[in-house]
Amino acid sequence: MSLSRRQFTKEFKEAAVRRLELGASLAAVARACEVNPNVLHRWRRELRDYRAAAFSGNGRRRPEESRVAELERKVGRQAMEIDFLGRCLQHVEEQRKLQALTTRGSSTRTSRKK
Repeated sequence: MSLSRRQFTKEFKEAAVRRLELGASLAAVARACEVNPNVLHRWRRELRDYRAAAFSGNGRRRPEESRVAELERKVGRQAMEIDFLGRCLQHVEEQRKLQALTTRGSSTRTSRKK
C-alpha cells in the first residue's frame, strides 16, 4: 500500500494563513485544514518571505535559490581544485628538494680544463 503525498493549492494555503492572521488559533486551523501545525508555520513563513512568489509549485526552486546553489557548487569545485593543485605543488617541491640533495652529494665530476 503506497501512501501518496497530499497536495494543496496556493489558494488553500493562503486561506489557511489568512485565518491565522485573523486571530484563529494555530491548533484550530491545523485541525480544520487537517495538517500538522508545523506545516502552517512553514506556509506562514513562506508567504511572509516571498509574498507573490510563495507556493510556486512542486519542488521547483525560485530563480535566486537556483543561482545560489549553482554558485555554491562552483565554489566547492574550485576549492577541490585548489586543494589538488596545492598537493601537486607540494609533491613537486619535495621531489625538487630530494633531487637537489642527491645530485649535490653524489656529484664526482671535476671540471676539465681545455
